Amino acid sequence: MTDRRVSSEDEQVSASRAAPPPFDPELGVVLAALGEEVRAPITPDGLAVRQERDARSRPRPTVEQLRADGRFEVTEYRVPGPPGGGPEVTLVSARPAGLVGPLPLLYYMHGGAMIMGNAWSVLPRMLREWALPLGLAVISVEYRLAPQAQYPEPLEDCYAGLVWAAEHAAELGIDADRVVIGGKSAGGGLAAALALLARDRGGPRALGQLLLCPMLDDRDSTFSSHQMTGLGVWDLTSNATVWQALLGDRYGAADLPSYAAPARATDLSGLPPAYIDVGSAEMFRDEDVAYANAIWQAGGQAELHVWPGACHGFDGLAPNAAVSQDAREARTRWLRRLLAQAGTRQGQGHGHGNRPATG
Repeated sequence: MTDRRVSSEDEQVSASRAAPPPFDPELGVVLAALGEEVRAPITPDGLAVRQERDARSRPRPTVEQLRADGRFEVTEYRVPGPPGGGPEVTLVSARPAGLVGPLPLLYYMHGGAMIMGNAWSVLPRMLREWALPLGLAVISVEYRLAPQAQYPEPLEDCYAGLVWAAEHAAELGIDADRVVIGGKSAGGGLAAALALLARDRGGPRALGQLLLCPMLDDRDSTFSSHQMTGLGVWDLTSNATVWQALLGDRYGAADLPSYAAPARATDLSGLPPAYIDVGSAEMFRDEDVAYANAIWQAGGQAELHVWPGACHGFDGLAPNAAVSQDAREARTRWLRRLLAQAGTRQGQGHGHGNRPATG
């Protein structure tokens, strides 16, 4: 794929001096109120401390709490891990209680920069905003985190879980022809990589890929990655730290596989339709826009939203802001439309099944 990259040291300096897009007024107030501890960049020396603080502070609801007094059916599964001795993978499966028949599935990878987060914390909001109104099931993946686990281990965890879910669709009460893979930030990068990996291995074919402010590029060479240095809640320092943690000695390698950093992919044909959103005022802006453009150039489908004045993770930082509400509504509309189109095709006898993608 191609994109507009900062190709020289002089251009990087120019980008770092360029006036950044202004933050949305509501988000600007929230960002200004954040403490220094939250806004401080992650450095290699501070990585372990940041992970420990996140583990203490991030919610990790129990299965009983997720069931919300019987509104949802929630089960944890420990499934076979990657071939070759990989550990078991924990999947947290949840669906609205009382719904019968095979449900469409959102197979989701949590965010956390590949070094933080857990499969449980993201579920309450997804169940409330997507599972209930759309009548879908959700599986959240507890993949291994860097630097204790490095590429390809987290991705292989996600792939092993996806394969197991597809093979056990009847047991799970899901429709294997209507599986959407998705994730946010690092999870969005994993979802994009998972779509590539499933295509190339002839694995379960997803109906769509929901990529929310995805972390796609280890090279940190786009204009926006330098333009937004020191601004918002995520910048070059933090990004370089977590990519090094994930890739180890392979960080910066010219031959790094696209499964490690999907922005490096040169063939984006044969992928499921993508929804990609990102903020105009965050470092991932240009790599995410370029990824959508590369999908179009490959003849694929992508719906791209660049939310004006939005920083990384804006809808979590300021859920009541107008731009956050608009973003959540747009994601829900895309999911609803995607599932409705799939249902129409099935009704006409044109379901695609779990076949390898072509191209």
